[in-house]
Amino acid sequence: MNYSSHAPAVWEPAFADRDDCTLTSDECVVLAEHYFVKGLIEIPVVGSDEVFSWAVWVSLSRENFSRARDLWEKPGRESEEPYFGWLTTDLLPYSPTTLNLKTYVHTRPVGERPLVELEPTDHPLAVEQRTGITLERVREIAAAVLHADGGEQR
Repeated sequence: MNYSSHAPAVWEPAFADRDDCTLTSDECVVLAEHYFVKGLIEIPVVGSDEVFSWAVWVSLSRENFSRARDLWEKPGRESEEPYFGWLTTDLLPYSPTTLNLKTYVHTRPVGERPLVELEPTDHPLAVEQRTGITLERVREIAAAVLHADGGEQR
């Protein structure tokens, strides 16, 4: 019920050896100019109490990234206003691409990954986040992801 991306789409393996690049399980910095956080796009599964989620990367401005980092371990951080960002994970089961969809990153209590809310457009992923998906759709996504790359998204 969850698929995760290891790094933002712009990450390259050669960045791992650079001093101006960082990749952890929660954040990423590329060339000291591009800033990303990992969050969850949650999609309700219709007819159940289950939630399907994509763990994705979202780019933030330097200011918002710094603010999120400063508050990362602070109780009450969930009262922070959402941060605007761009989705930087290409979720292969969707067409057109999910890259550069507009998002809002909602900080949640300490220990919880942020919630990524997509701008309410007619993109299939945004529609699914608003309206939910069936268990059959979850199976379709699982088959597509596992067939494409073993569960890792770009």
